[in-house]
Amino acid sequence: MIETKVNVEGMACEMCESHINSAIRNNFDVKKVTSSRKKNETVVLSEEPLDEEKVEKVITDLGYYYKGMQSKTVEEKRGFHLFKH
Repeated sequence: MIETKVNVEGMACEMCESHINSAIRNNFDVKKVTSSRKKNETVVLSEEPLDEEKVEKVITDLGYYYKGMQSKTVEEKRGFHLFKH
């Protein structure tokens, strides 16, 4: 699994975060995407690396400011179940 942190400036509210999340989901095959206006970042989990030029285009086409991205390989977190005895 690859975790990509995209630095995005210009998000002002929850709708901004939602617009970016939707655009990423619509343009890339991702497992999870979350955006934070407070951190100025969008975090994407995917099986394959994201195309940086395409990420920049998707962000800027929405009217936000792309400020770079960093990717790293992470282990996929598995859920756990609590059982009553």
